Amino acid sequence: MLIKFMMEMAEKAGAISLHEAEAMAESKVEYKSVRDLVTPVDRKVEDFLRHEIQKKYPDHSILGEERGTSTGSTDSCWVIDPIDGTNSYVHGLPGYSVSIALQQGGESVAGVVYGPVLNMMFAAEKGQGATLNGRRVKVSERSQLSQSVLATGFAAFRDGQVNESLEMFARVAPKARDIRRHGSAALDLAWVAAGRMDGFWEKGLKLYDYAAGILLVAEAGGRVIDFGGGSDYLENGLLASNCLIEGELLNLIAGD
Repeated sequence: MLIKFMMEMAEKAGAISLHEAEAMAESKVEYKSVRDLVTPVDRKVEDFLRHEIQKKYPDHSILGEERGTSTGSTDSCWVIDPIDGTNSYVHGLPGYSVSIALQQGGESVAGVVYGPVLNMMFAAEKGQGATLNGRRVKVSERSQLSQSVLATGFAAFRDGQVNESLEMFARVAPKARDIRRHGSAALDLAWVAAGRMDGFWEKGLKLYDYAAGILLVAEAGGRVIDFGGGSDYLENGLLASNCLIEGELLNLIAGD
């Protein structure tokens, strides 16, 4: 069973991250940029995931954050982020996750997001709904932004888009009940799917950040759009919500 394989793989990957965290030292951290870190554990976990996938699906492609793309002979591609939220991981914070998605023809058809410290396993298959630790979940029913708790991130800082990101935050913050910044887009999307958060937005994300999470949100009854109302998340940002607060949140992000 596909989703069972994915969950078991994510759980084992999470166990590696927890075990290695005890021996993790700041001196082992490498810097892609000032804000973008990578550790030997990121690579170790990704290598484990690649090995498991290639063993079971040798003809599938794999796209991972740390090792790039290995091309298979079918249109099936695994999109993996071994540790989404490396900053949190390095600092001993719980806000990181293992994110695994299977895409066919560029569309996510199965995905899991696992928070090892929190022991939260989110899973979804297209047309089958979304679950958290085996229980069905759905997005929240809050219809007013003033009663909503949102999440965001600042991946766009990596591209120098500091002012734009802060201006968006400044427009949204006074209108929402509260805003959280966890450091793992995959986990934020999963929490929107589970109704814990009511919405999430971020610009500057990569495919491996959101490939699993967007399926979770959709299967839980939510919706994911870009800042222009389309689906070009790489170029135009990503907004996920319970649908009910989408319009108001989108207008604030756009500055309308």
